[in-house]
Amino acid sequence: MKSITIKSVLVILIVLILDQALKIWIKTHMILGQEYKILGDWFIIHFTENNGMAFGMEFWGTKGKFLLTFFRIAAVTGIGWYLRTLIKQKAPKMVIISIALIMAGALGNIIDSIFYGVIFNESFYQVADFMPAGGGYTTWFQGRVVDMLYFPILKGHYPSWFPFWANEDFLFFRPVFNLADSAITIGVTYILLFERSFFKHMK
Repeated sequence: MKSITIKSVLVILIVLILDQALKIWIKTHMILGQEYKILGDWFIIHFTENNGMAFGMEFWGTKGKFLLTFFRIAAVTGIGWYLRTLIKQKAPKMVIISIALIMAGALGNIIDSIFYGVIFNESFYQVADFMPAGGGYTTWFQGRVVDMLYFPILKGHYPSWFPFWANEDFLFFRPVFNLADSAITIGVTYILLFERSFFKHMK
């Protein structure tokens, strides 16, 4: 039990450190919209910021942002409690690691939402400063999540006979995301593919 507890804590810390290190580097070295091609046109570091939920969705302005951030905090608290329960129940190691990945990813994006608006200024047409003298670009709990991983692997056009999007451009994979998002996706995907039977038999 002690061993898996240490491993889950290490997973959370490693994901958080890597996620925040990359985000801070992006904020302090790149202008919003700037990009670097890593593997041709297939893998691009593209700096963007997400002001709301998944895929940039927003709702209810400032109040909605507060609500979203507090919901994330409550969700992470619940995930932490659930992770502790799984460890006590001696759940399979990979189930615990997967939940730790999900928790780490959620924490990574919460940090952006709570702190980034205060500790960085704007990235529009300039490289942001860390702890700027004039203050940040917004207030506590109103920060934008930094995204940078972009994989536009397939590009093309829908055929003329295709419903709804006939002759429009096609791009896969369009969303830009970050390491925290990746940790959540990996954790959820592993559980869905390999651990569904465990959750079916849980009390």
